[in-house]
Amino acid sequence: MITALKTKNFAQYYPMRNVFSPQLSFGQTEIADIKIDISSRDDIPVILLGLQHIYTTEPLKKAVFKILNEIAPKKTDSEGNLQVVSNDKGRPGMDQWAILVLGCLRLGLNTDFDRILELANQHKTLREMLGLGSLDTDKRYRLQTLKDNLKLFTPMLMERINREVIRAGYQLLEVDIHEMIRGRCDSFVLKTDVHFPTDINLLYDAMRVLIRECVQWNKQYDIQGWRQHQYNLKKLKSLYRKLQKLKHSSSQKEEVKQAKALEIIKAHQAYTDLATFYLKRIKGNLSTLKTEFKLQEVLLIDLVTFIQHAERQIDQITRRIVQDEKIPHEEKVFSLFQPHTEWISKGKAGVPVELGMRVCIMEDTHGFILHSQVMQKTTDDKVAVSMVKETKALFPRFNACSFDKGFHSQENQKNLKEIIDQVVLPKKGKLSKADKEREYAPEFMQAKRKHSAVESAINALEIHGLDKCPDHGLEGFKRYVALAVLSRNIQKLGAIRREIESELLSKQKQAA
Repeated sequence: MITALKTKNFAQYYPMRNVFSPQLSFGQTEIADIKIDISSRDDIPVILLGLQHIYTTEPLKKAVFKILNEIAPKKTDSEGNLQVVSNDKGRPGMDQWAILVLGCLRLGLNTDFDRILELANQHKTLREMLGLGSLDTDKRYRLQTLKDNLKLFTPMLMERINREVIRAGYQLLEVDIHEMIRGRCDSFVLKTDVHFPTDINLLYDAMRVLIRECVQWNKQYDIQGWRQHQYNLKKLKSLYRKLQKLKHSSSQKEEVKQAKALEIIKAHQAYTDLATFYLKRIKGNLSTLKTEFKLQEVLLIDLVTFIQHAERQIDQITRRIVQDEKIPHEEKVFSLFQPHTEWISKGKAGVPVELGMRVCIMEDTHGFILHSQVMQKTTDDKVAVSMVKETKALFPRFNACSFDKGFHSQENQKNLKEIIDQVVLPKKGKLSKADKEREYAPEFMQAKRKHSAVESAINALEIHGLDKCPDHGLEGFKRYVALAVLSRNIQKLGAIRREIESELLSKQKQAA
């Protein structure tokens, strides 16, 4: 019977990747029957309770699974473009449900892939939530499998799942369907995983990557000049270390200060001269790989990119040290490996500067994160209107929002009032008579006092993953933020479910 089926029909009956297999196997526990310890104070049971609620609430499960079904791996074609791979082709992959479960745990526990791998392979209750039974003891996940599959989530898909989770939370809380949703909007800095940048250490980063790349190409093709690559890199590093130790003189004697300044200039010139010498050799290797070996540009993208980085850093070091020029902020790069990293000074006490990107969130009065936005090279006052518009599109009953003074502008005051009924946006500086009447109104004062509660939501997000982003690239950064918000809301859903079950259990004990 099966052998008579055509290949295209075979895939319909036996798809390569499922959201979750509906057929129970021997030794497998139905997710609705999984016993989760509601008395535990650990984060894992709360997250699993939230996930269990998604699976056991039929309308919610149907909506979430429909979204999860859109998750598919991608492959790179011969021209370097990404193409979506059909779920009906290839080898069986991880269930999308398993990807959701492990992704939420990674952010909810603020941990790395190694711990998630250990939990997925050893934690009994978690394995039951993944659909594995007592006969699946040989089923083990691999580290690279987790990394590859968790990258399949996109921020857009996670935001859609997030909306369904929040609606389910409102149903559990028995929120009136006609009740106005009130929001609190604020931003914070999510740090990127980078070291503190200086022009000399950024140049060293570029050169060590370039030398490493040339050594790798030398193993495949006969390109000359890197037999002593370890010595070359060590020589460059010794000049870099010498520069780190040099300090400007604080002597009262002008000749001593000038002598020290000259020494610093000569040390920087020696460093850049050696880097330029190696860079010339690297450019020659790049030309050889292109002309003699006919390698495509896409294969040499790392060499091209880091050559540009090295040239920029050499230029900036020369201008700053030798020519005594101040480098404009917009020309600076703060990480070669995370180029989206920004130098942010929010004026916090004890925190003069943060390296990362701003993230803006919209929290409701029940503690759910309604919407989030990564603020790339922008400030609070530039995102106030877009945050309210996008939240309103997701939740039509959203009609009131509070901000702090950082979001204020005359244009924002005007535009926000056209979108929602209640705008709590304090004005900067001296207040006019009309401003005083508006800001001293009872409703405004009450909402302003409650606005500081958004700091609790930000702190919770930072504890559960959004303190530092370990993922690479701007796309990885946005995916990490979206998954953190989704994980936090699922954990909130689980906390509500735990509270309801605890109250029910307490009533049963009293009745007995």
